[in-house]
Amino acid sequence: MGRMEYLAMKTDPHPTQLIKSDLNDLKLAAKNLINHASKIGSLGFGTSFLKWVASFSAIYLLILDRTNWRTNMLTSLLVPYIFFSLPAVLGEVGKWIAFIAVVLRLFFPRHFPDWLEMPGSLILLLVVAPDLFAHTLRGSWMGTVICLLIGCYLLQEHIRASGGFRNSFTRSHGISNTLGIILLLVYPVWALVVHFL
Repeated sequence: MGRMEYLAMKTDPHPTQLIKSDLNDLKLAAKNLINHASKIGSLGFGTSFLKWVASFSAIYLLILDRTNWRTNMLTSLLVPYIFFSLPAVLGEVGKWIAFIAVVLRLFFPRHFPDWLEMPGSLILLLVVAPDLFAHTLRGSWMGTVICLLIGCYLLQEHIRASGGFRNSFTRSHGISNTLGIILLLVYPVWALVVHFL
């Protein structure tokens, strides 16, 4: 038996044309995927980056107030702000830090400095918060609105205590406190704009 050859039907497209058409469709789909992912990714990256910046700014303000730069601000509001804005990365390390803080506070109260009260309560709040409360408010727009309200209140109190917006930049330690509080406002405003647009 010899070799059998088949006749190509005139109605079928040529195989190379099919492959070229499929590759063009794949290129178009890949371009759309990259375009859409870059739009979403840039907004998501901006939000998560600003979330980290706001968290570090709140921690910075908390440390400033607890060390030597006492202000008239109600800095205990920074603890819930950090709770709502800090990305959930503490995990097991946070549990161990909270455990050590509780043990030091309970069994060695003379060796536990007063300035560690707020950071200790922050770590306890972050680690021991009820799951429903933490996941319901923390990742939603309501938590972001709470952060925005805390930031606005702290900025208003800081400006009032400084004697005006211009004085808040000219007084001693005013620039660092004012910029820290303004950084507190950037994340919630951006997150709400991204959420509602």
